[in-house]
Amino acid sequence: MHAAETETAVAVPVDGLDLEGTLSVPREATGVVLFAHGSGSSRHSPRNRFVAAELQQAGLGTLLIDLLSAEEERVDARTGELRFDIGLLARRVVAATDWLAKQAAATGLPIGCFGASTGAAAALVAAAERPDVVAAVVSRGGRPDLAGDALGRVRAPTLLIVGGNDEVVLDLNRQAQATLRAETKLEIVPGATHLFPEPGKLERVAELARDWFTRHLR
Repeated sequence: MHAAETETAVAVPVDGLDLEGTLSVPREATGVVLFAHGSGSSRHSPRNRFVAAELQQAGLGTLLIDLLSAEEERVDARTGELRFDIGLLARRVVAATDWLAKQAAATGLPIGCFGASTGAAAALVAAAERPDVVAAVVSRGGRPDLAGDALGRVRAPTLLIVGGNDEVVLDLNRQAQATLRAETKLEIVPGATHLFPEPGKLERVAELARDWFTRHLR
């Protein structure tokens, strides 16, 4: 068991904005994981916070960050357009990765990315853009196919977690896996739908993510 440090509210400067985040780094952390949330979500996402708590128990730091400003969130709630702007989201994940690497609490620690939905595509683009910084990626119910040409440039070991009943997304993940040249594993959670709301399914996601990151962030 690792005692988590207190959560610290942070602001990450990018695109002339300060994106709000929450940084938690346990004592003697072995790595730190940046969460790139998906469609219509934020750093307060109960699903991501659940996974983050599991990672913290395993001795990993976490950075949960809003990829959109409050004003952009309001626009996106009306139009749904920004959540699919992978270029914008990826640029912000890259900026957050660069920012995290410079923080005293994360000095010398390997960095991983956990992406959900469209955030998974942004995480994979960031991994392709920062191959010497991003050491592992986990996608939860993600859309890695939206990372496009960046998939072939990803070097970080990548775990794709998909619900067995999320058939369209499962098919898209299989196609993306065929394009990825890095070490890749597809984990299908039987009986789970897109957001893993079924009993015990999110717990399984957290276990898989924990094991992948503890193995690859050393």
